[in-house]
Amino acid sequence: MGLRGKSINLFLMDNDPNGRIKCTLANWTGIVYKIPRTELDKCKDREDLSQSGVYFLFGTSDQTGDSVVYIGQAGVRKNGEGILYRLQEQKRNPDKDYWTEAVVFTTSNNSFGNTEISYLENRFCNMAKEANRYQVTNENEPPLGNITEEKESELEEFIEYSKIVMGTLGHKVFEKLTEQNISENFQRGDTITTEQILLYLKRKSQKSGKLIEGKGSQTTEGFVVLKGSQLDPDDPDNTPHRIKEIRQKALINGNGILQEDILFKSPSAAATFLLGYNANGLIEWKTEQNKTLKDIEKEL
Repeated sequence: MGLRGKSINLFLMDNDPNGRIKCTLANWTGIVYKIPRTELDKCKDREDLSQSGVYFLFGTSDQTGDSVVYIGQAGVRKNGEGILYRLQEQKRNPDKDYWTEAVVFTTSNNSFGNTEISYLENRFCNMAKEANRYQVTNENEPPLGNITEEKESELEEFIEYSKIVMGTLGHKVFEKLTEQNISENFQRGDTITTEQILLYLKRKSQKSGKLIEGKGSQTTEGFVVLKGSQLDPDDPDNTPHRIKEIRQKALINGNGILQEDILFKSPSAAATFLLGYNANGLIEWKTEQNKTLKDIEKEL
């Protein structure tokens, strides 16, 4: 049996797709809000935002231009203030001026206590770091806390739903760039997608004569060049300006070995990144059996 679908309810609170959004799922106690920084004051009448919960502050780094996220928790205070009060504090915090919108997780039955939000904050923080999509700005790792195995099972189920909702709201903070089940062998008739096929690029550098060896995989977002790929660290004279910028920001050691996975919009952009000059990715990327990506797409 294939994977079952999910029914997600997105309520545009301001009749604006760029405004506040409330998100719920069938048979799930979670409630999720996506709130632009500029719209916080409109949430003062939301009783569920006075509860405990976990929040994400999304923005862009002024120094690097990279996507950043801060993950925090908010418990109910003696004055009855909870998540919204904490978000307002973070809005006034000069060290948090980078964030433009918040995503908040709470529950319809107000069931989160200090133990639950501490566990979720820890798990969410580590999941975001492992996915390596965003720069996580938390200075300290949140404590996991002590919970029973029954409570752990309950919270892990909450996390699985949270991953679905977060991606639906446009933040793939928990999703790795590539799937883990990439196959090195592809045969005609295999019931797999191009996302599950490991592809290779091998050429000699036009400038230095060094062997360029890359590994990559197609995804629903584009094409990922995988960590460990070898490129010529010296840019050829005809390297496109945009590719030069990406190379300068990428983690590449002195031997030209890529130290991280990098997502590109197309196979051609990924091939150009490795080769240093414009290239047709549909032809350059091949399987171990020397079948081009162009041929694979014809067969699937």
